[in-house]
Amino acid sequence: MTVPDLRALVEGATRILSEAGVQSPRHDATALAAHVLGLDRLELALPPPVPDGFAEQFAGLVERRRNREPLQHLVGTTGFRYLTLLVEPGVFVPRPETEVVAQVAIDEAARLTDPLVVDLCCGAGGIALSVATEVRAARVVAVDLSPEAVDLTRRNAVAVGAVVRVEHGDVADPTMLSELDGTVDVLVANPPYIPPDAEPVDPEVRDHDPDLALYGGGLDGLDVPRAVLRAAARLLVPGGLLVMEHAEVQDAAAREAAAATGAFVDVESRPDLTGRPRMLVARRAAQPHVTDSAP
Repeated sequence: MTVPDLRALVEGATRILSEAGVQSPRHDATALAAHVLGLDRLELALPPPVPDGFAEQFAGLVERRRNREPLQHLVGTTGFRYLTLLVEPGVFVPRPETEVVAQVAIDEAARLTDPLVVDLCCGAGGIALSVATEVRAARVVAVDLSPEAVDLTRRNAVAVGAVVRVEHGDVADPTMLSELDGTVDVLVANPPYIPPDAEPVDPEVRDHDPDLALYGGGLDGLDVPRAVLRAAARLLVPGGLLVMEHAEVQDAAAREAAAATGAFVDVESRPDLTGRPRMLVARRAAQPHVTDSAP
C-alpha cells in the first residue's frame, strides 16, 4: 500500500479538524505534524519524507484534537510573546490576548530603575517570565493558588533562563507577600473572572482549563479580581501601577470596584488587540499625609 505524502496527510487532517469545528484547522494539523516529526515548524512547500510510524501517531493526535483536546496539551508547549512555555493539563493555558496585558506591565517596569514586579494568579508564568526576560533589571515575584501552576511556573523559569521568585499563595489572604507591603512598583494579574452563569463556549476552555483558573466567584465573577485590587492597594508603592485583565463586559464594574477602594487614581479601561475593553489600569494613590499637629 502506498503511504500518502506529508502534504496529503496534513490536508486530510485539516479537513477532519475543520469538520469538527476547530477554529484553525490547517495551523493545528501542521503543528501536530511538526510535533510528531520533532520539528519546531514545518514547511509544506518542501515536505520531508514520511517516516515509519508517522501516519499512525499523527492520526492519533488528530483524533484527540478532533475531540477538542487543546493543541497546547497535545504538543506540550505554547508561544507567549518571545517565549516558548511548557503547558500541561491542570494549568490554565496562556492566551494571546494576555500578551497585551503583559506589554503594559513590561513598559512600566522598563522605565523604572530596579523595579519590583508582582504577578498574581500567574498560571503557567507567561506574564512573570516575560517581564523577567524582557526587563532584565526587574525583580519578579509570581504567585498562584494552584500548586500545579506554581510547579509549572518554576519549571518554565528554568526552561527560559529567568530568575523569578514563585510562591504558592491565595490572593484573598491579607498576609500574602506581606513583607512586600508598600514596595511593589508594578502589580499585574490575569485572575479568574468568569461569572458562574457564563460557561465558556469553546470546549478547549470549558472542558480542559481548570475551574480554579476560570471562575472568579460571586454573581458577577469579580470576587477574585476584587481581592487582587485589595492586594494591590496594600502592596503597591504610591504611584505604582496596577494592570489587571478582565472580561470585556466587566470594564465598568472593574473600574467601579477600583474606585470603591479609595486607593487608586487614573483608573481606566484599556483595549485588547481587537478593541475590546479587556484590562483595568490604575495607579496607587499617594498615601495621605499625617501630621502630629496639636489641637
